[in-house]
Amino acid sequence: MEVIAFIIGIALMVVGLALSIALHEIGHLVPAKRFGVRVGQYMIGFGPTLWSRRYGETEYGVKAIPLGGYISMAGMYPPSPADRDAHRGGRAGGGFFATMVQDARSANDETVDGVEDRRVFYRLPVWKRVVVMLGGPFMNLLFAIVLFAILLSGIGVQTATTTVQSVSECVIPADAGRTECTADDPVAPAAAAGMQPGDVLVSVDGERVETFAEASEIIRSSPGRQLAIVLERDGAAQTVELTPVAVSQTEVDDRGRPVVGPDGEPQITEVGFAGIRQEVDYLREPLWAGPAAAIENVGAVTQVIWRLPVLVWETAVATVTGQERDPDGPLSVVGAGVIAGEVAAADAPVLNRVAGFLSLLASLNIALFVFNLVPLLPLDGGHVAVALWDGIKRAWAKLRGRAAPAPVDATKLVPVTFVVVIALIAMGAVLIVSDVINPISIFG
Repeated sequence: MEVIAFIIGIALMVVGLALSIALHEIGHLVPAKRFGVRVGQYMIGFGPTLWSRRYGETEYGVKAIPLGGYISMAGMYPPSPADRDAHRGGRAGGGFFATMVQDARSANDETVDGVEDRRVFYRLPVWKRVVVMLGGPFMNLLFAIVLFAILLSGIGVQTATTTVQSVSECVIPADAGRTECTADDPVAPAAAAGMQPGDVLVSVDGERVETFAEASEIIRSSPGRQLAIVLERDGAAQTVELTPVAVSQTEVDDRGRPVVGPDGEPQITEVGFAGIRQEVDYLREPLWAGPAAAIENVGAVTQVIWRLPVLVWETAVATVTGQERDPDGPLSVVGAGVIAGEVAAADAPVLNRVAGFLSLLASLNIALFVFNLVPLLPLDGGHVAVALWDGIKRAWAKLRGRAAPAPVDATKLVPVTFVVVIALIAMGAVLIVSDVINPISIFG
């Protein structure tokens, strides 16, 4: 069953990724059509076409590899200069990059042929071009906000309440290898104090507690010391005396992983033990918690994207040397699929697994939002940068009383675009290999 659940988790992530891509491209498609631009294709995925159908002037379809998508707009760039028309479809001299530039111009010219001048993208006012190109990332951000809102305000945040769910009958040694009490086991402090399931903790050792974590911290730090605990039972306040027993426990870090000492062995510490288990409930947060969580994630992902080449290099080193990867580092769609599989196969309530999947998909959309804002072609941010540069040139010319300059010819940036694409492919390959050989696991 775990294997089936794992596969279902991966399949759900593929569907979620495809939906994210579809929404991203809709974010480009709707304003483009609204502004009158001719859109020839709307495609989800790359590679061979699995299905397509034409509605009006636009062909809508799905391709085999759901790792991206695109819309084909007429005249993304200005057409080739008139003196180069003879080279359409041919090869330009000047070497590899010059040939790439001319091929890009030729491909762009084909989208303009037979299209009214007012319906090409490069003729739009700057602000409309910016709206079209930012529409895709904005849809990913909006989708992430909706997912976080469902997660935080619909499902709620799993929180340990101050209500006692169960009381242990005895204290079982950690190395006993059993879960049942025997006659030789000492009575658990909470049971000896008369605590019962359903009791609500009000204060511990004179300190009012709002969460179970606060109560637990006081108990853990007080082995062998008598504590006065005020609790509420059946609507009435009661006070019990509890003396936590000292037990040995492995130290763990903030992520729940064992802390290892200089000798390579896990660090052992003594903590207070009472023998009570908290009741866990889903507490719904206000509606603005979703947008707030999305904005917080944007900041975190921006830090990752800003240092992406360095982080990918560190990931490669960790994979080659067999070291543990940074759990907060970058990962590929393969890694996201593996984590989705782990979430689906986890030994946890269904609602917990749904919440985990929604959180993962929301974070993925935040990553798509931030990554596409990078001001480099072929990313959306690169097209925005080109449009803004065109607007600056026109504004400067107008300010100086000169004629409007020719539209910015972004095909000249094809060599830079080529280098960016190769770099993205290389980093993606490193992350995919690392996610297969040395994956990040949410369960440590």
